Amino acid sequence: MRAALTWRDKAEQCIYDLAFKPDGTQLIIASGNRLLVYDTSDGTLIQPLKAHKETVFCVAYAKDGKRFASGGADKTVIIWTSKLEGILKYTHNDSIQCVSYNPVTHQLASCSSSDFGLWSPEQKSVNKHKVSNKITCCSWTNDGQYLALGMFSGVVSIRNKNGEEKVKIERPGGSLSPVWSISWNPSRDEHNDILAVADWGQRLSFYQLSGKQIGKDRVLNFDPCCVSYFSKGEYILLGGSDKQVSLYTKDGVRLGTIGEQNTWVWTCKAKPDSNYVAVGSQDGTISFYQLIFSTVHGLYKDRYAYRDSMTDVIVQHLITEQKVRIKNRELVKKIAIYKNRLAIQLPEKIQIYELYSDDSSDMHYRVKEKIAKKFECNLLVVCSEHIILCQEKRLQCLSFSGTKEREWVMESLIRYIKVIGGPPGREGLLVGLKNGQILKIFVDNPFAIVLLKQSTAVRCLDMSASRNKLAVVDENDTCLVYDINTKELLFQEPNANSVAWNTQCEDMLCFSGGGYLNIKASNFPVHQQKLQGFVVGYNGSKIFCLHVFSMTAVEVPQSAPMYQYLERKMFKEAYKIACLGVTDTDWKELAMEALEGLEFETAKKAFTRVRDLQYLELISSIEERKKRGENNNDLFLADVYAYQGKFHEAAKLYKRSGYENVALDMYTDLRMFDYAKEFLGSGDPKDTKMLITKQADWATHINEPKAAVEMYITAGEHMKAIEISGDQGWVDVLIDIARKLDKAEREPLTKCAFYFKKLLNHGYAAETYMKIGDLKALTQLYVETQQWDEAFALCEKHPEFKDDVYVPYAQWLAENDRFEEAQKAFHKAGRQTEAVKVLEQLTRNAVVESRFNDAGYYYWMLSMQCLDIAQENEQQKTEMLQKFHHFQHLAELYHAYHFIHKCTEEPFNHYLPETLFNVSRFLLHSLTKETPLGISKVNTLFALAKQSKALGAYKLARHAYDKLQGLQIPARFQKSIELGSLTIRSKPFHDSEVSFNFYCSHLLIFDEAQEITFALVQNLRHAVSKCRVSAAICYFAFNLSNQIII
Repeated sequence: MRAALTWRDKAEQCIYDLAFKPDGTQLIIASGNRLLVYDTSDGTLIQPLKAHKETVFCVAYAKDGKRFASGGADKTVIIWTSKLEGILKYTHNDSIQCVSYNPVTHQLASCSSSDFGLWSPEQKSVNKHKVSNKITCCSWTNDGQYLALGMFSGVVSIRNKNGEEKVKIERPGGSLSPVWSISWNPSRDEHNDILAVADWGQRLSFYQLSGKQIGKDRVLNFDPCCVSYFSKGEYILLGGSDKQVSLYTKDGVRLGTIGEQNTWVWTCKAKPDSNYVAVGSQDGTISFYQLIFSTVHGLYKDRYAYRDSMTDVIVQHLITEQKVRIKNRELVKKIAIYKNRLAIQLPEKIQIYELYSDDSSDMHYRVKEKIAKKFECNLLVVCSEHIILCQEKRLQCLSFSGTKEREWVMESLIRYIKVIGGPPGREGLLVGLKNGQILKIFVDNPFAIVLLKQSTAVRCLDMSASRNKLAVVDENDTCLVYDINTKELLFQEPNANSVAWNTQCEDMLCFSGGGYLNIKASNFPVHQQKLQGFVVGYNGSKIFCLHVFSMTAVEVPQSAPMYQYLERKMFKEAYKIACLGVTDTDWKELAMEALEGLEFETAKKAFTRVRDLQYLELISSIEERKKRGENNNDLFLADVYAYQGKFHEAAKLYKRSGYENVALDMYTDLRMFDYAKEFLGSGDPKDTKMLITKQADWATHINEPKAAVEMYITAGEHMKAIEISGDQGWVDVLIDIARKLDKAEREPLTKCAFYFKKLLNHGYAAETYMKIGDLKALTQLYVETQQWDEAFALCEKHPEFKDDVYVPYAQWLAENDRFEEAQKAFHKAGRQTEAVKVLEQLTRNAVVESRFNDAGYYYWMLSMQCLDIAQENEQQKTEMLQKFHHFQHLAELYHAYHFIHKCTEEPFNHYLPETLFNVSRFLLHSLTKETPLGISKVNTLFALAKQSKALGAYKLARHAYDKLQGLQIPARFQKSIELGSLTIRSKPFHDSEVSFNFYCSHLLIFDEAQEITFALVQNLRHAVSKCRVSAAICYFAFNLSNQIII
């Protein structure tokens, strides 16, 4: 740190106080009975303000910059505007010692010897509070909640903004140590409010808001008259009887002297948000200083150590961004870092630190050695076992114990020094002198080695990784690069202030200057990009840049130098540059360029980096082909071009290599049919047809069926054209194709007919089947579409399709509940078994639905069917005749039961009692073995009982009622049967004569009818083998018997 006097002026009388306008443009000084307003930029006196009658002791500016206040021995406080106009004044009973504005509410505190007042623009009067002792100084906290008052008695009183005392701090010295100046730390980063107290016991102390002291008192060895903080609270200014202004850390560690004066310093303050300091002294001198804080730092590879807050050292890992702070509590003068060593020079000693471990990411340092000596040096360098002190022309090598082991005296001033590595205890130093000489020194060798000498002074140096090249920045801002072995100047570049070689690449360096970063690879042109600061290191793709006081690691893609190598087809060198750090796009470009240059090894590495499996497979296949003996580079390059999308170039190379078919396949696979046609020209028609077919396939794939159909027809691929047209429902196209096709092309025509059927255009389907003569398919079409008339007409011409027509027709009739017609159709088709099954089902349905007359008819038809089968099939004759008798018997039973069912279920019927009587008797005589489904014995007996009773056949009726008692009687007949059973008991036990005669005569007639029926049946049985008997005869015989009975 050093201070530069910016301007100075001399007032006529002592300067007791000063205040900066918050924007820093003006400085208000209290001198005698006047206020002097200065322009801070050049020290011009803007205007003197005369309002006080006696000496002005204090002045303060409001935080908002709208007004300031002054007070003095005339007991008056005057409020001024920023336009330097007095607008208000008020008085105290004693002289005004200090004034201070609240930083938040802009409330003004004015303190006198006996009281203090609080005033704000909203108040009509000043709120005054008495005190027991003289107030010498005051200060508000950052939040404006508390006001600290320093007393002549050595007491500090902390009041709230209403003036009530909250904390009282009594200093050990009491009245012998008056508190002369206090100030709250303005930093908002501090967790607690910290009050700095300076008293005339020559001590500096720090307190919390609670009154608790922080640390111990700092002895000053002079009487302090003023204490103030920098605007951010990082430093403290102190001045007093020692006739100088000193800079302290916020913890009270003295850093140095800002400026010495001829008399006591009564006031000193820092310009807001800057490093300027204004000082006022007893003799009226006004001094304005600029503080210059030099950067104290050290760098080794990715570790950067720098000074912070003047007393701390922060070591930063530039890659991981880890930081560690080392507190020294003394001014840090120099810093050096090398590998695992860190050296810190303090005012009275040098401390050497080492890392806890050899881990490259370890950031924990511990003290290794202390050299308790005061050293004066310009530069400090640390090695593994030594420290190097540089003082003008002299270099001294000291061990860590402080013993001087070696010394070198140079011809000129040393301008630059750097450790360039080496074994522990034998490291090499690179030294640059003002006279242009560059030397290499080994710490264990007393003799310096001159590398080269140039005519201009050295500003910066660096050596390449292989120690073969040297980069120098001279005082003319020129970067010069030399070959160390030949001393030859390789090249030079202008506008450089610092230079650094890439530690991972021999031929790459960077230099900064003029706001630009310049990267140079080999002897290629320089690549520039904007960058503020100085380049101090270059490792891989990271450039370490120092800008003002901060070090940053800038990630710089090495794209530009990589492309420079690629332009010259230097693929291996380009790959090395890319490894330092480029984008994925750059890696891909490198891979492509290397692939086109047939540098497969480099291309393979680059594609592996970007994980491009497609190109890796290509390279692998080319390598396999090369192993098999292929050496046609044109063919390899053609494959590369095809992969890259350079299809025309690839086609030309394929053609040159004699692989036209590969080029054609490439175009067709890519659907570039126009280019394929152009490539073919007037070639083989087969190839043209194949091309059109592939184009049609592609059109289908991209959902352009119309174009695909046209192309397929052109190529003669009718099947595919028909399939697409059919799937799209294009009947017109199908018709056109079907009519143009020859009838010999059965497969595509059959496909057309299939789609006609599917699209419900049956007429066109029939037309197509007729064209190819597929009558069986035509028959099936008629059947499926239920065009029975056309189907029957076709059967008449072609009887072999009878089964194909009548069987489905019968099934269709059955499905539509037309069973009788279905039975006839089955019979017509010669499917007797199906016909019988239909009749059986019809019969069963009729019985279940109590249609017994229909059931009798169906059983009679079944018997006739059995006769037909017996006539046609000799093997089944016996079986069918048995079924004939069985079905005849059932037909009689169901026909007879029809009368009984009507009688019992319907309340009214037209049948005569005699008919029902005889039918009942017939059924009872016929139901001796088993009862067919649906026929009820209860109903039959009940009908017989009722009719017997009605005809006077009481004995038979009584017998029927007795039989009913042994059966399960339905509930609906229960009462009638019970009543009939009771009433029959009142009747005679014998039948009446009339009834008996009538019964006998009818019985004889019935027996005769039965004999006639039996005779007819016997005749029919004998005639089965000769002729088919009409169904009407049998049914006539049965009805005849009934008529005879009736």
